[in-house]
Amino acid sequence: MTTTLSDRAVIRLSGEDVRGFLQGLITHDVLHDLPVWAGLLTPQGKALFDFLVWADGDDLLIDCEAMRAEALVKRLSIYRLRRPISIAVDAGLAVHWSQEAGQGVPDPRDARLGWRWIASPSDAADGWLAHRLSLGIVEGVAELGDGTTLWLECAAREQNGVSFTKGCYVGQENTARMHHREKVNRGLAVVSLDDAGEGARATYPELGLAVVHRRLA
Repeated sequence: MTTTLSDRAVIRLSGEDVRGFLQGLITHDVLHDLPVWAGLLTPQGKALFDFLVWADGDDLLIDCEAMRAEALVKRLSIYRLRRPISIAVDAGLAVHWSQEAGQGVPDPRDARLGWRWIASPSDAADGWLAHRLSLGIVEGVAELGDGTTLWLECAAREQNGVSFTKGCYVGQENTARMHHREKVNRGLAVVSLDDAGEGARATYPELGLAVVHRRLA
């Protein structure tokens, strides 16, 4: 099965030292091998945006939630200051997914998610959402929240979404402290809709599943 992920958009960063620019902002290391899954956090270490970062020559591509793409462009532009960097949605590109090996690379969060790549748009098909949730992988503002959930509560360690050796970024201090003290008391989980209760973050009645934020056992 191969499909275009129509709920995703691609942001292009181009210009002077875009890797250095992003390196000081997000949770993962973009100076080495890409793609990586990363977050842009509040100063308190809570998730604002999650995305995958890809290389395209000297440019960087951000594979993000389509409904939040313009908000992410605006947020990144605040940090740009006077740097000669362009940050904009690239409408000529789309994110593609296949459950089987072929094009692209394994998803950096979990190889079981399948293969992913960026190319020109094509027709979308179903299957990605059910596959992602079946593996317990969470993403996007509906599931992670908008500045309400600490990054390590978003399974960032388990899904390879944070580097503890890369140096400073927004929200790094609290994130590193939680990691070293093992103080992650709550987390996001994919559960049966019948077990979700009133505190469900996101519900998917057609799949009988929900994402909840709850205390870890």
